[in-house]
Amino acid sequence: MAAASDVLLKTPLHGLHLELGARMVPFAGYTMPVQYPAGLMAEHKHTRAAAGLFDISHMGQLRLVGPDAAAAFESLMPVDVIGLAPGKQRYGLLLNDQGGILDDLMFFNEGNDSLFVIVNGACKAADIAHIQARIGQRCQVQPMPDHALLALQGPQAAAVLARLSPGIERFVFMTGGPVRIGGIEAFATRSGYTGEDGFEISVAAQDAEALARLLLAQPEVQPIGLGARNSLRLEAGLCLYGNDIDESTTPVEAALSWAIQKVRRSGGAREGGFPGSARVLAQLTAASGTAGHLDHETLKRQRVGLVALERVPVREGTVLESFEGLPIGQVTSGLLGPSVDRPVAMGYVALAYAEPGTRLQAMVRGKPVPMEVSTLPFVPARYYRG
Repeated sequence: MAAASDVLLKTPLHGLHLELGARMVPFAGYTMPVQYPAGLMAEHKHTRAAAGLFDISHMGQLRLVGPDAAAAFESLMPVDVIGLAPGKQRYGLLLNDQGGILDDLMFFNEGNDSLFVIVNGACKAADIAHIQARIGQRCQVQPMPDHALLALQGPQAAAVLARLSPGIERFVFMTGGPVRIGGIEAFATRSGYTGEDGFEISVAAQDAEALARLLLAQPEVQPIGLGARNSLRLEAGLCLYGNDIDESTTPVEAALSWAIQKVRRSGGAREGGFPGSARVLAQLTAASGTAGHLDHETLKRQRVGLVALERVPVREGTVLESFEGLPIGQVTSGLLGPSVDRPVAMGYVALAYAEPGTRLQAMVRGKPVPMEVSTLPFVPARYYRG
């Protein structure tokens, strides 16, 4: 999606991508590397086996500062912000007044009344405006356009960073803090978007290229583009905003109920109080079922994993049908998974078809492809939890 001016922005690593032979494409208002000469398949497999470096500087970074920042931010999301301890990170969901998802994000408690927030690139301008309008009177909203964001992902990522930043290996999944990597000051969290162990690193834009070159000089590290980032996250069962979740989907429909802590649910100490809370809490109750029966009136559809039973990739937008020919849903993401070596997808189906093992069919170019509802993720997560 191009920026409002239709002039594509460049990340601080733009020149490095060209030097490395990347194929560049428009993405979220930026020109970004979709793949390097090795190709998507090789990049995907390298990340699963060693360590891949991603430029994700198109993402939005901001701070919320002030004694009321946590309570204010919690008023926009169905998650526990107040209870997040310093040094820890959590997944969050900005909701509209109907309970639809405006964006999904990560937030980190820096201590000293400061939250560090990362939002999706295509949504960042709208997100920052929304946050400023809703809670700008309660805390300082400080965008960070002078920072870049890199992700080092894969089973050898921790060894690489420990070599350059001794002690960084102390972090476990969803924790982090200020670090120095080869003398470069940065802020790192042990998290990512691939299902692998790894780190996301916020760094001053002026230092981004030096840091990237330092990491790429390590024998385990290769540059990875958007194409492999997409296939890695799909195998990990992670949502892509704009495809798998958007303003028309609620957290419960999107199978993201795990992100809503008990304290914000019905009966919790701080239940509700977020946009769309009546609808979302009703859907949570419906999803839990009464006497073992789900409430199909309140909750009508669910995001599920799907595996094609024939070797035919099933792409986003593909209609899903019952074997009787009734339309029951739609694919939101799909491709041939390089690690699992079979066509995998995610999509929304009517609640009656959401149980793992259920068979249905996808209509690909007018021909039915049999599919089976699967549990997620398709590849087991390998986050480091200590």
